[in-house]
Amino acid sequence: MNVNFSLLAPEYVLVGVAFAVLTIDFMLPRRHRFHLSWLAAGGLVLSAVVVMVQRWDTVETLYGGLFIADKFGLFFFVFFTTLTAVLVLISNDYVRQHIRQPGEFYALMVFAAVGMIGMVAAGELLTAYVALELLSFSLYVLVAFRRDDAHGNEAGVKYIVLGAFSSAILLYGISMVWGAAGTTYYDGISEHLASNAGSLDSTLILGLALIIAGLGFKVAAAPFHMWAPDTYQGAPTPITAFLAVASKAAAFALILRLFAQALMPALEEWQVLIAVLAVATMVIGNLVAIVQSNIKRMLAYSSVGQVGFLLVGVAALGHIEGGAVIPVTLASDAVILHLVGYAFANLAAFTVVIAVSNHIGTDELSAYSGLAKRSPYLSLVMAVALFSLAGLPFFVGFLTKFYLFTAAAEAGLLWLAGIAMVASVVSLYYYLMVVKRMFIDDVAESDNTPLTIGIPRLSWVLLGGLLIGTVLLGVYPQPLADAVSAASGAILPGA
Repeated sequence: MNVNFSLLAPEYVLVGVAFAVLTIDFMLPRRHRFHLSWLAAGGLVLSAVVVMVQRWDTVETLYGGLFIADKFGLFFFVFFTTLTAVLVLISNDYVRQHIRQPGEFYALMVFAAVGMIGMVAAGELLTAYVALELLSFSLYVLVAFRRDDAHGNEAGVKYIVLGAFSSAILLYGISMVWGAAGTTYYDGISEHLASNAGSLDSTLILGLALIIAGLGFKVAAAPFHMWAPDTYQGAPTPITAFLAVASKAAAFALILRLFAQALMPALEEWQVLIAVLAVATMVIGNLVAIVQSNIKRMLAYSSVGQVGFLLVGVAALGHIEGGAVIPVTLASDAVILHLVGYAFANLAAFTVVIAVSNHIGTDELSAYSGLAKRSPYLSLVMAVALFSLAGLPFFVGFLTKFYLFTAAAEAGLLWLAGIAMVASVVSLYYYLMVVKRMFIDDVAESDNTPLTIGIPRLSWVLLGGLLIGTVLLGVYPQPLADAVSAASGAILPGA
């Protein structure tokens, strides 16, 4: 049993950064506390550098498989820390205007990153559950961080109540799997499923269903999505972005490892269930988004729709051929690529939302009427982000959806790929309605705010980077595709 604790050096760095931010917050004068964002972001980037140096060619486990250090974990460690660092910097201007305790705010974001990394690196269900709860508890506090905001308090209460309920369902499912399989290790569950193929215990099947339901809540898959619109609308906008992008990516990374390394022998039992969830999520998310009048609620339902596309990739992780389960590596590649492409586009959109909200003081869609006249730059970035989310050519969203639909076809799920294409066309309608407001409609006569929207220099630079990434990855994805392929190979080596 390997107990080489030096393997956890990058995680130690992250925890140290979180406590350093909390401690220094006590010592700094109030006017200087907002500079803590640079310390948090710098620490996150430092941990990414440490993990690349330490684990570049490493495949090791701690405690007999409790913690796994491989290419899959390395990819998502760098992805999560980079993503959180960008979110910390994006929130800088918002925090200056609305948050009184910036040190606690940034420290909780770093702790959430530690939880996300633990979810990906776990090779056992209870370890993954503990890491998931670290992420969840950090988000519970962050969602309700503005105690003077009634909407934020309501969002926090709804999120924590439904979150606790879903965690109980997930834990109950884990207990049933342990009772039926005698282990919570992914490798042990896979061996048990393979040796009992065709005659699985009903307790085990029910446990798997409960696990899927619990994880369905965490990713806001229909019909477990009821918390998302209110929580997204009431949370501080940077935390809405965190929920929509980072926590969702962590949950899907956990799902990929769990389904690929533990549940693949039981493909016949869960594939149809995941496909049905994908259809329900795509249909509900994209149809309900059409009638929204608040940009954050619209992006919340858009996020639900995007979860449906990602579930298409999960359902396509394998297919049955000659009675044997054949993994589909393209499906894993497609899910990871879509997570990255979705992160670029969604972060760009939410950065624009923060800038407009700080200037106009509202998140209503009416505030975007005539935005092109107030800020051509913000309008351009928002249009590109929405086109990418819709899956239009030349943007990264088109490429990632092409991968997802191709993977579904390769797995014999042509009907699911067809429904996904139709849902993607439906999503284009409400994205184009926002573009119409920005470029065609005039500024509302009742809007007495200044005509020009000022953009802080940091936000200007971050928006430029996200804009370039959204376009560049759409036309030249090869370096990212190679990294993603290496990550997928760690969890689907036999594909």
